[in-house]
Amino acid sequence: MMTDKIKVTPVILSGGSGTRLWPMSRTAYPKQFLPLSSENTLIQSAALLVNKEPYTKPIIVSNEEHRFIVAEQLRQIGCEPAAILLEPVGRNTAPAVAIAALQAEALGHDLILVMPSDHVILDHEAFNSAIQKAALAAQNGSLVTFGIKPNGPETGYGYIRSGSELSSSEGVYKVDAFVEKPSRAVATAYLNEGNYLWNSGIFLFSSRTYLEELKRSDPDMLIGCETAFDKAQKDLTFCRLDTDSFSAVRSDSIDYAIMEKTKNAAIVPVDMGWSDLGAWSALYEIGNKDENNNVTRGDVYLHDAHNCYVRSQDGIVAVIGLHDVAIVATDDAILVSHLDRVQDVKLIVDRLKSDNRGEYQTHKTVHRPWGSSTSLFKSGHYQVKHLTIAPGETQSLQLHHHRAEHWIVVSGMAEIEINGEVVILKENESTFISEGTRHRLSNPGRIPLHIVEVQSGSYLQEDDIVRFKDNYGRATQKVETN
Repeated sequence: MMTDKIKVTPVILSGGSGTRLWPMSRTAYPKQFLPLSSENTLIQSAALLVNKEPYTKPIIVSNEEHRFIVAEQLRQIGCEPAAILLEPVGRNTAPAVAIAALQAEALGHDLILVMPSDHVILDHEAFNSAIQKAALAAQNGSLVTFGIKPNGPETGYGYIRSGSELSSSEGVYKVDAFVEKPSRAVATAYLNEGNYLWNSGIFLFSSRTYLEELKRSDPDMLIGCETAFDKAQKDLTFCRLDTDSFSAVRSDSIDYAIMEKTKNAAIVPVDMGWSDLGAWSALYEIGNKDENNNVTRGDVYLHDAHNCYVRSQDGIVAVIGLHDVAIVATDDAILVSHLDRVQDVKLIVDRLKSDNRGEYQTHKTVHRPWGSSTSLFKSGHYQVKHLTIAPGETQSLQLHHHRAEHWIVVSGMAEIEINGEVVILKENESTFISEGTRHRLSNPGRIPLHIVEVQSGSYLQEDDIVRFKDNYGRATQKVETN
C-alpha cells in the first residue's frame, strides 16, 4: 500500500543554462522552463513526478535571476514547495545539495531525492519502483545513484560500473567505478560487457549521511554552506543564501566531491525512459515520428523530408528534400544543423556571447515578476513593447533618465502613479511619462492588463531604471525626504 512506502523529500536543482538547446533555451530562460517534451515545462514535469505520496513537498534550489519564474511555474501546477533556496552565484551541485540537506534537516526530513529540473522521465512506474529500492538502501547508510541501462554506445554520458548486489537491499548494487565520457569504441565495449550504466545525475541518500560525508571529504565546503544557510534571509517565499559566505565556497560537483570518494556509493539500475535532453537529437529520439521518421512541433510543412527534427515556435517552417537535420525556429533566431552535429550548438552560443549579441541570453519576450515584456520593434531612438501585467501585480516605482514612455491600454484596467498622482486608464486610453518622472504601473483588475509601450530617447537599455519602491525584493535607491 502507498502508506507503507518510505517517505522521501525531493530536491529539485534548477541552475542549468541548457546552451545546447539554443535558440529556445537562453541563459535568462533556460530549458527547464520550456515545454519541450510535453505541454508542461521540464521543471513542472519534474515537480509533478514527485507531487504525491510518498514524497513530501519539494525543496527547490535556484539562482536569484530565475526565482520568480520558478515560483510562477510551480504555482501554475498547484505545487507548493517546502522551500525555494536562492544561490547568489553558481557553485555546482555539491554545495547546492549541501544547502538542500541543511534545509531538509531543519524541516525534520531524513531522505532526500536529488534530481535535475531539466531531464525527462517517461516511465513513472519504473521511476517510483527504483526510488523505493534506493530508499531502503539509503536508510542503511548508502548514497545511492541511479544508473540508466544503455541502449547504445552513447559518448555524451558518463558511465558507472556496477559491482555486486548489496546483501541488505535487493536490486541495489555497489559502485565499482565512475567513468568519464568514453570514445565510441570504449562505449561499445562497455555495452557489450553489460555492467556499465549511464550516470543519470539523480541521487538518493540521508541528508545527515551526505553532510557527514562532506565533512570528511571537504570540511571547508561544509562550513561555508552552513554559514551561508545560517545567515540566509527570508524574502517573500524565498530563502536568500548569504552572498559572501556562499561565494567563498569551492565549486565542485557531487560526483567528484562525494560519490567518487565515499565507500558507501551504491547504484540502482533502471530503465525509466530517461533522457537529459542534452541536445536537439535527444528530443528527436523521444519524439513521436511520422511515416518518414520526422518529428515536428508547431506550424511545420514537410515535403520529401526524412529523419528530421523540425520545430517552429513562431510562424510557418517549410522543409523540402532534406534528411537527418534539426531545424528550430523562434521569433528571433533559426538553427539549422545536421542531427549528428547538434552538440556543436554550444559553439554558436559562445560566439554570440563573444560578439555581444543578446540572442544568447534573452528572447524577445522577457519574463518579469509582474508579468512579461515583449519587444515588438526597435530602431535608433525608439522601440515598441507589449507589456502584460498579471492581475494584482505592480511594477516598481521608478524613473528613467534617458527615455520617455507612452502607454496605451489595449485591454484591462491600468492604475498609474505619476509623480505621486494616481490615474485609472481603461481600454483605448493612454498616458505619457516624460524623462525623469517617477512612475508606477499596476493592474488592479482580475484579468491580465495589456499595454503597448512606446519608448523614445537617447538610451533605451534596461539599466536606465532607478527604483524607489519594489514589491519583489529588487534593489532600490533610498528615497530622500526633506
